[in-house]
Amino acid sequence: MDRLPAHTDWSYVQSFLAVAETGSLSAAARRLALSQPTLGRHIQAFEKALNLSLFERHPRGLKLSEAGTRILPLAQQAQEALSAIALAAEGQSQTLAGTVRLTASVFASHYILPEIISQIRALEPSIKLELVPTDASENLLFRAADIAVRMYRPRQVDIVARHIRDIEMCACAATSYLDRAGRPATAQDLLSHDLVGFDENPLIINTMQSLDWPATRHDFAVRCDNQSAYWQLIRAGCGIGFSQRAIAEHDPLVEILPFDLQIPRLEVWLAAPQAMRQTPRIRRVWDLLADGLRTARI
Repeated sequence: MDRLPAHTDWSYVQSFLAVAETGSLSAAARRLALSQPTLGRHIQAFEKALNLSLFERHPRGLKLSEAGTRILPLAQQAQEALSAIALAAEGQSQTLAGTVRLTASVFASHYILPEIISQIRALEPSIKLELVPTDASENLLFRAADIAVRMYRPRQVDIVARHIRDIEMCACAATSYLDRAGRPATAQDLLSHDLVGFDENPLIINTMQSLDWPATRHDFAVRCDNQSAYWQLIRAGCGIGFSQRAIAEHDPLVEILPFDLQIPRLEVWLAAPQAMRQTPRIRRVWDLLADGLRTARI
């Protein structure tokens, strides 16, 4: 096939990619902010335009057919090309007014960024801001966001990244839990307490193992990957968990445990597409974000 039929809508290709990458209509619809019936119609129309069956139905969702598997890399290349065109065009804008889309972890979006965003809006009312809280690594080159706040060093090609600061971590628990279960005097005492950990995210386990703690996910009495919900579980008294020291210090329901576990500090980085970094409004928000994160109580 040299080219798509002339009447093919680009949104059909986007829908095809979303279903191929998520494995279901419902997940793809959430990603694209479309209704599931609309997404289903896009797939049907794309299959009709190509005269091919792109997916096979399975009990756990949709799986690419042989034809769909062959088309997938071509559709991905097309998406990358269109994204590059959009980035290049947007990067030529010289006006300060407009919208800047930010993405950050769920925890940072809840507990760190709102105050900084308020400050940016007060200083630059002509710039509108969109915040995407997610613990997934959004692809900046596909315009999922203009600027990302990352708690790790971004290494994607064509992305500009700047290290802003490091955040001190600690072990902590609700006073209600410690009053009930007792206060551990040493790090070794943690093994006899309820621990709050992540579910599928291996970060806490990997960190503990790097510190010679033979931890597995089964050592956690309560598990949750959503970091904002994770913090609320700690505050509610579900057990001992791990958090940013400044957040725990300023929460009246929580106590920091009085021993140093030598938990590595959490790095804070800003990242943006190289093609967009010098767009005036993105450059301005980048600078204000960097200032806000440096001075934030984190």
